[in-house]
Amino acid sequence: MSTKLTSAATIILLLALVSAFQPRPQKHIIFFGDSLAAGYGVAPSQSFPSVIQKRIDSLQLPWRVVNAGVSGETSADGRSRIDWVLRTPADIFVLELGANDGLRGIPLTGTTANLQAIIDAVKAKYPAAKIILAGMQMPPSMGATYTNAFRNIFPSLAARNKCALIPFLLQNVGGIPRLNQPDGIHPNPAGHRIVADNVWKILKPLL
Repeated sequence: MSTKLTSAATIILLLALVSAFQPRPQKHIIFFGDSLAAGYGVAPSQSFPSVIQKRIDSLQLPWRVVNAGVSGETSADGRSRIDWVLRTPADIFVLELGANDGLRGIPLTGTTANLQAIIDAVKAKYPAAKIILAGMQMPPSMGATYTNAFRNIFPSLAARNKCALIPFLLQNVGGIPRLNQPDGIHPNPAGHRIVADNVWKILKPLL
């Protein structure tokens, strides 16, 4: 009797060990954006999506970051390639577009429509995906009327679509010379780490 119990306990222990070392199904976080996500001017490992991946790995969570950022991309560009990007399964989709629209003074109605179309495409392809919208702001040189209306695009879209919102992606980075590259627009490695903090506050509860 004792031998049988010992054998059974050994089998249970072995099964538990095997189960513990089974690879967990991997989920995907897609960062869909412009040069900010792409990490313009810094090493790929220094971009904020890569910093996020390192944090996820340190916590041994079964998530893989997919960086779908393209430098110079506008919301219209993103709308044109969203179907191709969504060939990769999306469990969390971080939408980081619109900054180039604002810097070019593109009409806000077009930016809003493009971002909405991207959100709609994600919902249609992956209804269970959680969407995070990264808010952006324009410098005062664009004029108060335009900058205020531009800033309001993102909370409005987030509320309408029940998306999580990063209020301002470049919070504590934008306009601070020591955290940006010489162009004054793109974060340097230290800036990207702070951007990763801004993203992580919203992303972590969804993992």
